[in-house]
This record gives sequence, structure tokens and C-alpha cells, in this order.
Amino acid sequence: MNKPFPNTQNILKDIETAISQPKSLNSTLLRVCEILESGVSHYDWVGFYLVEPGDQLVLGSHVGASTEHTKIAFGAGVCGQVATSETRMIIQNVALEENYLSCGSNVQSEVVFPVMKAGKMIAELDIDSHALSPFTQDDIDLLEAI
Repeated sequence: MNKPFPNTQNILKDIETAISQPKSLNSTLLRVCEILESGVSHYDWVGFYLVEPGDQLVLGSHVGASTEHTKIAFGAGVCGQVATSETRMIIQNVALEENYLSCGSNVQSEVVFPVMKAGKMIAELDIDSHALSPFTQDDIDLLEAI
């Protein structure tokens, strides 16, 4: 059973504060990851993949277990599919996903949102959960607001 979703407004306020402070991009993205991971109980791994030339995603700031997937080609896995389509993907059960790159045996679900700037995808927000089917409309609303 899912726990009640946290106060989205508090999380968004904390993220807005983190973004408005003059720090490096990596520090800011790391702070966003920390806020999300600590603020939502079913977010077990939170990270950003940055778009690099040559249709490749490169792992940026993240919190959670380490991953071997530090570079992902467009089209490969859930992140690569989002990079190709520029459309969010919500996978409630990764075991049912044919084109899935496993980041660990505990991961049961994943959500990936493209980060757009001036109509162009510049990064992705990737969130893994150790719970099966944890993502709801509350998650979608929060992540779209970010």
C-alpha cells in the first residue's frame, strides 16, 4: 500500500530555492535529486542524464546506488526511449519492459521525464523505485511542475 503523497508545494518550494541559489549546475541538480529522494518515500534512486552530442545521455548528478549505466545511447532502455520520443515514460513493473537496462536487482519501477529548454531536450530526470507500481497522478503532477 502506498504511503500518502507528501506536500508537493513544500517540495516545489525547496526545489525553487535550490535553483535560485547561485551554484554550479552539478550542485543544483544534486540538490534537486536530494530533495526528491528524501521527500518522496518511493523514490529510491534519483538522477539526471544530460544530453551529449552524438545522441548520447551521460549520467550527471544523482543520489542512490551507483550504476554502471553512465552513458546511454538514444533508444536504449527507458532513458534512451524517452530521449528519442521526448515524452515521459512511467514503467510500473520493469520486469515487463523488453527494452530495459537494469540498474539493480531492487529496482521494480521507473519513471523518466524529459527536461526541455526552448523546445529542445537537454536532460532527463530518472527515478527508480524499489516498489512495484508506486507512481500515481501525484508523481506526474510533481515531476511535470519541476
